[in-house]
Amino acid sequence: MQFGYSETCLAHDTGKRHPETADRLRAIRRALAKRHGVEYVEADPADDAAVAAVHEEDYVDEIRSFCEEGGGNWDPDTVASEDTWDAALVSAGLAQWAARAAVEGADERDTPFSLGRPPGHHAVENDAMGFCFINNAAVAAQTVIDDDELDAERVAIFDWDVHHGNGTQDIFYDRGGVFYASLHEGGLYPGTGEIDEIGEGDGEGTTLNVPLEAGAGDADYELVISEVLRPALEQFDPDLIIISAGFDAHRHDPISRMRVSTEGYAQLTDSVRAIANDVDAGLAFVLEGGYGLDTLSEGVAIVHETFDGRTPMEIEEDHDEKTEAIIEDVLDAHGIDG
Repeated sequence: MQFGYSETCLAHDTGKRHPETADRLRAIRRALAKRHGVEYVEADPADDAAVAAVHEEDYVDEIRSFCEEGGGNWDPDTVASEDTWDAALVSAGLAQWAARAAVEGADERDTPFSLGRPPGHHAVENDAMGFCFINNAAVAAQTVIDDDELDAERVAIFDWDVHHGNGTQDIFYDRGGVFYASLHEGGLYPGTGEIDEIGEGDGEGTTLNVPLEAGAGDADYELVISEVLRPALEQFDPDLIIISAGFDAHRHDPISRMRVSTEGYAQLTDSVRAIANDVDAGLAFVLEGGYGLDTLSEGVAIVHETFDGRTPMEIEEDHDEKTEAIIEDVLDAHGIDG
């Protein structure tokens, strides 16, 4: 794979006890150093126009000034330093690079994966939250849609982070060109992502949430992919699929209760690759959460290995009956034939 990366993202300093630290990227780099076929790419930072396409200008001015004045706690969980805004612009720029590369035909072993931080999927139009300042996936999606030289009028974002990406959902909730699907642990921060949140206005039907019960594992995730995500994306017919790739649903992640294994992420990767191929869409990955350094780095590495030719092992466990009931409710909410 091609990995977008910049040392600038290490400068975003959240302090000693914060789970979202530069060590996350360092751990990923160490894991990838042991793999073949890894390529690193730098990208230009996102510019003001690209950020303003998904965020309110007053918010952008306020958060930029906050960082330039030394930063601090924007809220109890979201910490900024003097270098945070530069890191956020670079993180968004790396996501833009990944989306453009995928639309322009980078696939298989050249599939792009943006390794930026701070993450983005909790950042709403007018606020930072949940460790996020700029919504990287949203900037990337809107960038390719707005670029007349790229053939990408419809973009799907599939968020497999354990937390619901409220920011991405809110930004596109009433816009018809982006389909947002989230598979997350129900009831976890930020408390959004219910099944009946399906979009409104021009975006009605383009938001899809699957809030699973705590303890869901590989088989549950794969069932959702095959029974819900695949038919939904086949119906939407995107030109590009962006994966908001958090790895905090891993069974050993310190801040979630899900049971996805490292091998489960290989299966997820293989499944979304198959869907992208079948709907003839580009595929790009954008890093979100994941706070166990070993599980995060193993997760990113297994995504790379899957594109490098490794065949995922078959899932032998059974899914939970509760997942079947949730899937039925999601299908009913969206009028999808099960």
